[in-house]
Amino acid sequence: MKRLILVRHGQSQWNELNLFTGWTDVDLTQRGIKEAYDAGLTLKNAGYKPEVCFTSYLKRAVKTLNQVLDAMDMDYLPVEKSWRLNEKHYGILQGKNKKEMVEKYGDQQIHQWRRGYACPPPVLEEEAAKLQRNDNRYAELSDSEMPYTESLKDCIDRLMPFYQKSIKKAFDVHNEVIVVAHGNSLRGIVKTIKGISDDDIADLNLPTAIPYIFELDDSLHFLNDFFLADKEALDKATAEVANQSKK
Repeated sequence: MKRLILVRHGQSQWNELNLFTGWTDVDLTQRGIKEAYDAGLTLKNAGYKPEVCFTSYLKRAVKTLNQVLDAMDMDYLPVEKSWRLNEKHYGILQGKNKKEMVEKYGDQQIHQWRRGYACPPPVLEEEAAKLQRNDNRYAELSDSEMPYTESLKDCIDRLMPFYQKSIKKAFDVHNEVIVVAHGNSLRGIVKTIKGISDDDIADLNLPTAIPYIFELDDSLHFLNDFFLADKEALDKATAEVANQSKK
């Protein structure tokens, strides 16, 4: 049996402020650092032993992975980073308060932009777009690859080539793989593995830094999935994410 371990990054500074983050590169809070380290302890105590790691180009995910590996005494593991694991791009919403955007655009519109499948927010402002285009991390991207807003569908479309080529390929030689990324890039992986419909994916909220385990057969067909947390803690953490844009 193969195991895919998914971990959303710990609480970020903009999570704490309830701001849309997307591709903006913000750090972890002290709570987020502790969440990440605790996730590593949880995995270690449960007997998990990942053999290779994947994460995004954004520091909140990279630093979460570092904390997880430190807690597991597995800092030596190989890590591959990719922009394709970055969070969904939130366009003009980036840096804006979620509840204030609900006041401006309405509950239904924000829910579609935040959790819907094929509805991207308006594109990033021109000056912010120039800064992103000049970021050395993304020098490899062609103009057609560089997003300035994304729906979840767009996020999945740029994520899946990396998932197929690198993450799934890793199972050719490994039995346990860990991916530390973001709420929407991980939702895209979950949607693909479980075959969740375009409508039902809107109801999936991933809590910060609670390991999400997928058990797969040797052909990588889905067998089972579960979070490494008790129901009360999981429900509380998931509700916190779901309620971020509620009045």
